[in-house]
Amino acid sequence: MISHSLTDALNEQLKQELYSSYLYLQMSAYCESQNLPGFAHWMRLQSEEERGHAMKFYDHILDRGGQVVLASLPQPPSDYQGPIAIFELALGHEQEITSLIEQLYRQAEAEQDHSTQVFLQWFISEQVEEEKTASTVLETLRMAGDNKVALLMIDRELGARAAAGA
Repeated sequence: MISHSLTDALNEQLKQELYSSYLYLQMSAYCESQNLPGFAHWMRLQSEEERGHAMKFYDHILDRGGQVVLASLPQPPSDYQGPIAIFELALGHEQEITSLIEQLYRQAEAEQDHSTQVFLQWFISEQVEEEKTASTVLETLRMAGDNKVALLMIDRELGARAAAGA
């Protein structure tokens, strides 16, 4: 059985993962409105991936005998200043998620909840990938600067992203 305090913390992380999904979906909608279908595709797949992460927390809470409590989500921003601003926000957001997962791991460690520690190990590794990916796209966008041809090439490249598991 999982402790009440750790259940509460896992429910909070579930909320954060759902917000991540919501945020990336909003970013996708913005990219569509800016005629950047590749960016929109990438963000939509990222939204789906984040929802999958949320469901891992959902399942873990239930598997450990805890109660899932779904909290309301804040509205994500809907207007951005272009692709660079979007990926700056995405990178900052992923860094915040990394910090939250590390805090959660420390709590599980303090409570000697070994199964939750093992569960969180996957997320710790996943966050390294999430930050690296956002950082790489951001640096590529910065190198492209105001070059519209380069932006269209990046858009095409992001549009080629395959869904997870595909």
